[in-house]
Amino acid sequence: MTIIETPSPNFDDRTLPISMIVLHYTGMQDAESAIARLRDPEARVSAHYVVAEDGTVLRLVAEEKRAWHAGASHWRDIDDVNSASIGIEIVNPGHEFGYRPFPEEQIASVIRLVGDIKDRFNITRGNIVGHSDVAPGRKRDPGELFPWHSLARLRLALPRPTKNLMDPQWTEAGFLIALERFGYDVSEKMAAIMAFQRRFRPELIDGEIDAECRMILLALLLPKPQGDE
Repeated sequence: MTIIETPSPNFDDRTLPISMIVLHYTGMQDAESAIARLRDPEARVSAHYVVAEDGTVLRLVAEEKRAWHAGASHWRDIDDVNSASIGIEIVNPGHEFGYRPFPEEQIASVIRLVGDIKDRFNITRGNIVGHSDVAPGRKRDPGELFPWHSLARLRLALPRPTKNLMDPQWTEAGFLIALERFGYDVSEKMAAIMAFQRRFRPELIDGEIDAECRMILLALLLPKPQGDE
């Protein structure tokens, strides 16, 4: 893969080993504005990589350094997600500026990049997540249009479970305990439920705990979630 070096000054030292990949959308009107902001010292934000809509990949921060992409965030037992993760910004205007499907060329490059990083750092599928997964109260990216199924088919993300589903009939409290066990910060209940739906049931993001949500979450907590990969 050809990677264009486009250095950003916005980084510091890691305090944790790399065990995660966090996917974002840029959420700005165009790629140029997003890249400029990620390289602006006053903005104090960055990512390791940016993937343009034509599939071009830029490297802004060296992988061994801690880029500033996740902000206040949590996943599983990790509170300093920036220290533990590689951050990938995917150019897309996002919900504020005209959210749209991701081009095939762009997703092909994301798949190659994620696959390479996953293999080199032995990252598990469950730790390849979206910004909304690690910061559900603040973020919606990469959003419900991101084709997680394309990554899951290549074992680069968890699949949406579709086989042998059973409803555990959890109460709301039971569902939230299970959701926290899976990895989410559930301190903002509605936001956590919607983040889970955005990732695993994107056709209906209503914040309601229904049988389908319970079945999907139970299956994800099993050792080998089964989906149409």
